[in-house]
Amino acid sequence: MTEVVAATSSDGSPVRAVRGIDASRSSTVAIRHVNHFFGAGELRKQTLFDNELDIARGEIVVMTGPSGSGKTTLLTLIGALRAVQQGELTVLGENLHALDARGLVTFRRHVGFIFQAHNLFGSLTAEQNVRMALDLGPLSAADATRRARELLGELGLGERAGYTPARLSGGQRQRVAIARALANRPGLILADEPTAALDAQSGRIVMELLKRYSNEHGTTVIVVTHDQRVLDAADRIVKMVDGRIASDVRLKSAEMVCAFLRSCPVFADVGAEGLMRIAGRVLVERVPVGTLVVRQGDAADTFYMVRSGRLEVEIEEGGTRRSVRFLGPGEFFGEIALLQGGVRTATVTVREPAELLSLSKDAFQEAIEASDSFEQELRRLIFQRQ
Repeated sequence: MTEVVAATSSDGSPVRAVRGIDASRSSTVAIRHVNHFFGAGELRKQTLFDNELDIARGEIVVMTGPSGSGKTTLLTLIGALRAVQQGELTVLGENLHALDARGLVTFRRHVGFIFQAHNLFGSLTAEQNVRMALDLGPLSAADATRRARELLGELGLGERAGYTPARLSGGQRQRVAIARALANRPGLILADEPTAALDAQSGRIVMELLKRYSNEHGTTVIVVTHDQRVLDAADRIVKMVDGRIASDVRLKSAEMVCAFLRSCPVFADVGAEGLMRIAGRVLVERVPVGTLVVRQGDAADTFYMVRSGRLEVEIEEGGTRRSVRFLGPGEFFGEIALLQGGVRTATVTVREPAELLSLSKDAFQEAIEASDSFEQELRRLIFQRQ
């Protein structure tokens, strides 16, 4: 879901600037046209295709998608574990494609990594494994020990602090790895299936801890997972398919959009799954007074719903434009030309600051195909308005 700020050009035509993230928050990750390849020569195979993504400071982003879709590859690029081949990748204010080997090592110290393989030192205890990360920071030995024990205690491993990995279960080793990743309160945590080896209670504890770090320290968390239990902690869900970002849904915005759609008569009979699918295609547009949203005679490409504000509908006849009605919250426009395959039959202008929800022509058609009741109700309401 994308937020849009609309403006009007000097000739009166609408101009829209897409905002991929909340402009009030700084960006932790900015991905621009990133491609990636494995192999060389005839065996060279492209695995990532022109990906773009912005992740704000403090967001928890869950990346989903089928195996082989490129999730882990993108995660390792963000963490500078692989070199950027094509495109630009800026993380924690650093242009990764411009860093030399020493710069990349320094950068990685600001990232917490959680991977399925754990990567613990077998000869060290759980506490010592966590201390390894803290020894790179400014804490004294006593404070580092206290910090390591505190984290292990929060993850239910206080009584296992002196155990080596061989004496721990797979889930316990994973929690030690998580404690190590959190030790220095990094600005970014990258996690690949962090809850896969954990039972329900341990998984919940881990996600609650990550959520707390996000809220209290502004830590950005990116989680690659197939575990649906982590969704309650997520701010966004990014789905990858065949090396491409197929969808990017901000859950709070999606909930707002679904609630609004459910309140609109045309979507009253659409089920929850259908509403969420439609919400994923909706653009949220904030438009100031004077914005020309659609112009009579233009080709139809968008269906609009009014969430707030006031818009005027005008028709031009014989060179004279006359006002025919005003639109307010819960009303919609742009559907007639889309249904009939024609051009805009009226001009719509914002008279009070408005927030609009819009569906592209393709998304509008998908909504119709997904629900017979949607088209029927739409036509009934159009008839009543005539």
